[in-house]
Amino acid sequence: MTLRIGNASGFYGDRFDAMREMLTGGDLDVLTGDYLAELTMLILGRDRLKDPAAGYARTFLRQLEDCLGLAHERGVKIVANAGGLNPAGLADAVRALADRLGIPVRVAHVEGDDLTAAHPHSLAAHAYLGGFGIAACLRAGADVVVTGRVTDAALATGPAAAHFGWKETDHDRLAGAVVAGHVLECGAQATGGNYAFFRDGDVRRPGFPLAELHEDGGCVITKHPGTGGFVDVGTVTAQLLYETAGAQYAGPDVTARLDTVRLRQDGPDRVRIEGVRGQAPPPTLKVGLNKVGGFRNEVVFVLTGLDIEAKAALVREQMEPALGKAADVRWELVRTDRPDAPSEETASALLRLVVRDPDQEVVGRALSGAAVELALASYPGFHVLAPPEKGSPYGVFEEVYVPHGAVDHVAVLHDGRRVPVPPAPDTAVLDEVPEPPLPEPLPPGPTRHAPLGLVAGARSGDKGGNANVGVWARTDDAWRWLAHELTTDRFRELIPESRPLKVTRHVLPNLRALNFVVEGILGAGVADRHRFDPQAKALGEWLRSRHLDIPEALL
Repeated sequence: MTLRIGNASGFYGDRFDAMREMLTGGDLDVLTGDYLAELTMLILGRDRLKDPAAGYARTFLRQLEDCLGLAHERGVKIVANAGGLNPAGLADAVRALADRLGIPVRVAHVEGDDLTAAHPHSLAAHAYLGGFGIAACLRAGADVVVTGRVTDAALATGPAAAHFGWKETDHDRLAGAVVAGHVLECGAQATGGNYAFFRDGDVRRPGFPLAELHEDGGCVITKHPGTGGFVDVGTVTAQLLYETAGAQYAGPDVTARLDTVRLRQDGPDRVRIEGVRGQAPPPTLKVGLNKVGGFRNEVVFVLTGLDIEAKAALVREQMEPALGKAADVRWELVRTDRPDAPSEETASALLRLVVRDPDQEVVGRALSGAAVELALASYPGFHVLAPPEKGSPYGVFEEVYVPHGAVDHVAVLHDGRRVPVPPAPDTAVLDEVPEPPLPEPLPPGPTRHAPLGLVAGARSGDKGGNANVGVWARTDDAWRWLAHELTTDRFRELIPESRPLKVTRHVLPNLRALNFVVEGILGAGVADRHRFDPQAKALGEWLRSRHLDIPEALL
């Protein structure tokens, strides 16, 4: 017995036509959509301030207007976290849409994640729920289930638990579904999108992934025939490492052991995942707190030609009097210039000024006026990329943890009945996992100073203020070298920005992979816009571009 679960959205703003493509491209039992991220919750929270009836992903409704009838005809259940901060409101909107279109579908929703009342200084505070509320809705006959904040993998564990009759204590099976859900959750990232070795296939318009999930928790990751992109062990490995950390991938339903995952190619565009083991989930639930941190403004000065450092020093001195009251002032000189450049753009460096303060006036007119007044009175060639604005609010993200019992997880069925979802019956505190033994190192031999990316892939992402960088080898010999060469100290050497921060290395031999977690590199989260790449999306590609002494046998 196989359950075919597809995904049609990896974020709020993903390809609009993906829902129709997944419904028409081949057989499915369930179609999921992941619309929520830390930043999305902040955006929806600001929407709700303007309109209390808002707070959900409106794109999802527009997609259903086009596709709800098609899903009903084909018997495909739709499960999405598009409810955001207002799942009940979205469920009502879907019912109204179905009535208007004359489509007889049963709509249910999941609630209980909203803990904002308990965190009054937050714009939005939401617990990450598991999949058993979704399962209760589906078991009662729902055709469409919308949720607020659930874990991304819950979009797979819920349908799987409903379909196969799994219990809360079926940890290995649930862990298999968590791994499948994690691969699916970011859409085309499992089918060649954002992939280090993207030149291995045609990724101009990658298809969206699906999982053929089995009763024992194993699955095959694939995609509809004829769609773009490709699925191989590398694309699945990359997504498994994305926004994870060590061997234990903890969630509200189960802690999946990523160190037990085994992958093998099972034919063209088919990767089998097997061997996944699980253990009882931790005794607490993660709660994401989104707050308004204050106001932020930015101006980027363009410095062209000669004397770049002196020009930067001059404008900094000129701006200093206007910045004295600001709570946080950051300057960054980006040397994009080159000598004897063939174009003005390549002759120019960028001096970035970012100012933050609780008072909008401090980062608004004072900064804008001081920058504009320098137009005829500063370094030669003075100009900026864009005029400074009045300052805009920025967000900060924090995570706290509460006991399972502190959350009233409820499945609101299509007929209005409210079914409480009990917390996990068994929990276990996460113990530190001993580092596994490393492979035998390669024998000594000639080396060449070359980019790491010639022999290893990487994918990086954000979790609050932290970033992770997953690095994997494509061959056993490359793994034997990588496991010994890319230590925490070498990582810090290659990524200077990480040197003052805590860096933890996790070893995953089954995946021939290392996963590095860099704490605090993203400040207070993506909405804080702490660095040039605020979500650390390209941190892995920067690492791959760094040069090391690599054995010639691997090149």
